[in-house]
Amino acid sequence: MGRYRGSSCRICRRENLKLFLKGDRCYSDKCAFDRRGYPPGEHGQLRPKFSGYGVQLREKQKVKRMYGMSEGQFRRFFEIADRKRGITGTNLLAMLECRLDNVVYRLGFVSSRTQGRQMVRHNHFLVNGRKVNIPSYLVKPGDVVEVREKSRNVQVIEDALAAVERRGIPQWLSLEKENKRGVVKNMPVREDITTPIQEQLIVELYSK
Repeated sequence: MGRYRGSSCRICRRENLKLFLKGDRCYSDKCAFDRRGYPPGEHGQLRPKFSGYGVQLREKQKVKRMYGMSEGQFRRFFEIADRKRGITGTNLLAMLECRLDNVVYRLGFVSSRTQGRQMVRHNHFLVNGRKVNIPSYLVKPGDVVEVREKSRNVQVIEDALAAVERRGIPQWLSLEKENKRGVVKNMPVREDITTPIQEQLIVELYSK
């Protein structure tokens, strides 16, 4: 199945959580989730009860959509996380946070992960001085992520950096705003991920 191309606001309403998929719009009074905080559709306001499997599925769908991944991509990430040492759920979230499209979003170079994915594909960023145009590229501690010289005056990047204080920068990253440059200080830990995610439900779903 291809990537979802419908309304991003419907996803937030469906998952009953603001996922900040539309960038600055999510902070404004135009946010559809704030105006209609119930699932889309004719029976959206009924709030149906989910079975145990349904709860697990909704959690997986929420995280998958938050990071803009296909089912196949998400499943591969889980399998890699499951093979690594440590807690599978925590490993999975750390890997998702280390995706390049998420890192440029966390650093404030773009206003959403969707925008980050597009800008990475269009060769606007360097990692350790080398051009990387793969959104799923996993950064490592010590990596330097910066805006290419030719892209430093792109209006989208300028606008996103102007609003970076509103979102804040995670502790595992550092930003040199004037130089449009960020450094991965260390791998993210569970406490760095403040979005309400119950990763154990995803582990239980895939472990069946």
